[in-house]
Amino acid sequence: MGSGQSIHGQWSSRLTFILAATGSAVGLGNIWRFPYVAGENGGGAFVLVYLLCVLVIGLPIIMAEILVGRRGRRNPMDSIRVLALAAGRSPHWQWAGLLGVLTGTLILSFYAMIGGWTLAYLAEAARGAFVDITPAAAERMLGDLLADPWTMLFWHSVFMGLVTAVSVRGVEGGLDRAAQLLTPGLLLILLAMVGYGLSTGDVGRAAHFLFAPDFSRLDGEAVLAAMGQAFFSLSLGMGAIMIYGSYLRSDTSIPGSSLAIVAMDTAVALVAGLAFFPVVFANGLDPAEGPGLVFVTLPLALGQMPFGSGFAVAFFLMLAVAAWTSAISLMEPAVAWLVERRALSRLRAGLIAAGAIWALGIVSILSLNLWSGYTIAGRTAFEALDYLTNNILLPLGGMAVAVFAGWTLSRAVTADELDAAAPAYSAWRLLVRYVSPLAVGVVLVGKLLGG
Repeated sequence: MGSGQSIHGQWSSRLTFILAATGSAVGLGNIWRFPYVAGENGGGAFVLVYLLCVLVIGLPIIMAEILVGRRGRRNPMDSIRVLALAAGRSPHWQWAGLLGVLTGTLILSFYAMIGGWTLAYLAEAARGAFVDITPAAAERMLGDLLADPWTMLFWHSVFMGLVTAVSVRGVEGGLDRAAQLLTPGLLLILLAMVGYGLSTGDVGRAAHFLFAPDFSRLDGEAVLAAMGQAFFSLSLGMGAIMIYGSYLRSDTSIPGSSLAIVAMDTAVALVAGLAFFPVVFANGLDPAEGPGLVFVTLPLALGQMPFGSGFAVAFFLMLAVAAWTSAISLMEPAVAWLVERRALSRLRAGLIAAGAIWALGIVSILSLNLWSGYTIAGRTAFEALDYLTNNILLPLGGMAVAVFAGWTLSRAVTADELDAAAPAYSAWRLLVRYVSPLAVGVVLVGKLLGG
């Protein structure tokens, strides 16, 4: 198995790694997007397809990313390069690793802006701004935030400061400790929100919306949505899971850890709907709001309910922590690359990476107000970055990792890391060589054709 350890250190335990990787995977998309997409695409029927896609696409690729990271013990670019050379293959495979690093960096630039929104709303909830709020006032609150570049820049900066504060402390003093505190905290708040939703909201309608199977609505577009959600919800294709894998102890089971990460990530996605759809339905509000569900509909609903102000604070704290844990993992590949390739200290590498990401984020902020008239193929800069990363770069990165692990690495290497004697090994090899790349290719083509 992968010898030694990364120069950055290693996770203190298997549980900490699972918590860190789960924190990376569980983000804003899991908490508000999955329940909404499931409800709109056949409820339980969509969930069944999603679970199947998680097993045949997500699980094999997450195992591949961890395997490559642990075997290479370097940043994604260099892990792939050294493994390719060891296998007698072209060092140009390293560009697949660099693609992941760049993709994660681009995503974090606008993800930090949205993380800033969660902090802004947390502050509003803390001062009781949602109490008896009207629909017009709820919409105006979001509109005012997006129209004010200085306020968004402030919260964007605060959010990046929180991410950097963890990153510069390294693996053992920063990432490890953050995983032990933040991910359990996120899960506890989510469970508290579920309890509140079940006790005060319309549980029956929420459960029906989310889980009642309606196969008549399960068309090709819904299947494509399930495949895409399974892939993107696990933080695949952006170097985050691979770099976390490089800090994993040699004696830790990759299949067992991967299964635990997938199970926790999926459970959060399923449970999240029970945290707030009962509240939405109890107030007669529209669950099909997309981003507006979080920043308009829920403040409106919680503002009318008993103890709603306190739970609004808990909800936006949960969102902020989910964004924070994901953002920490998104910045790590770039920081590791700077430390290893440029021989920088952890502190300096973290500050440089954070500064570049912070500056790029200003483009997304301004595209929502002062620069809204400037578009790229009909999209604002924020929308263009979101489209490029989610629809093109992430699938390409995920497919490249699957092909590299399945076809370029020797059977001896992958068997050594995954335990060839285990029944799951043959299944993994079949899926990662044939099924996963093909499925990701279908997602990529579907996204491109769908515009």
